Amino acid sequence: MSRSDPVGIACSISGTLANREQCPASAYAPAEYAAEARRIEDEGGAMIHIHARTPDGTPSYEVEDFQAITEAIRAEVGEAVIINFSTGTIGVPVAKRVAYLRACRPEVAALNMGSMNYAKYSRTRKDFVFKAVFANPFEEIIELLEAMDDLGIKPEHECFDVGHVGSLAPLIDMGVLRPPLHVDCVMGVIGGIPPTARNLAAMVDNIPEPAHWGVIGISRDQWMLVSAALTLGGSIRVGLEDNLYLPDGHMASSNGELIAKARQMTEDIGRRAATVEEARQLLAIGAREQVSSA
Repeated sequence: MSRSDPVGIACSISGTLANREQCPASAYAPAEYAAEARRIEDEGGAMIHIHARTPDGTPSYEVEDFQAITEAIRAEVGEAVIINFSTGTIGVPVAKRVAYLRACRPEVAALNMGSMNYAKYSRTRKDFVFKAVFANPFEEIIELLEAMDDLGIKPEHECFDVGHVGSLAPLIDMGVLRPPLHVDCVMGVIGGIPPTARNLAAMVDNIPEPAHWGVIGISRDQWMLVSAALTLGGSIRVGLEDNLYLPDGHMASSNGELIAKARQMTEDIGRRAATVEEARQLLAIGAREQVSSA
């Protein structure tokens, strides 16, 4: 990728950790996801990453919740965005994750590329806010890859460290993963690579070609990493799953506000936001096939 390429701007509407006590704009119900999708599309976002929740905000891995959210988004914005499902979780069987992929057939699905300690640390408390072991063994990675290939879903390889990037090459050699790749460097999680521009460049240098890549910056380091990715020629993701605040320290009132800032930064550096058609070209995916509900 080069700086002349259009920038794929993605948004993760609502994760599994942040809630309305932390940010009133967190989406729970399908209609709220749809309203956020409209704001995202209006401001230049081309791809939406979905973690499902029930209407009371409980994280969900049930087919019906992914279906309801997807249908609400499609009813609101049609084909104007690419839909990307999360498959990352702790303790949920692969079969359950494949079930919602098979039922809904998103164009893209995230695939975590390695196991790690996963934590958030508070310097004020001198303690971890939370900590867990995020297990993603090769057996599960391969099972998810094979399911995505069977379903015609493009994997988004979420890499939290350089070693996760290194896990791509053997999968290509085995034939279970076929380039061109779509790789996102996730930075800012304790247990993963520290969030610096130099570390981002090191991760990108290790991605097997051909590939499209982007950055997912966690917490307030997000905006520095957005700037670094734009300079290096990559794409970007923002959203209330990853970060609740604008660069000036004010809490975002919607995902659309975060996307608007990301688009402004893109234009300020001399690049431009990709249209949804251009984003599909960057990801090497075709037009979405209609899935029968029968």
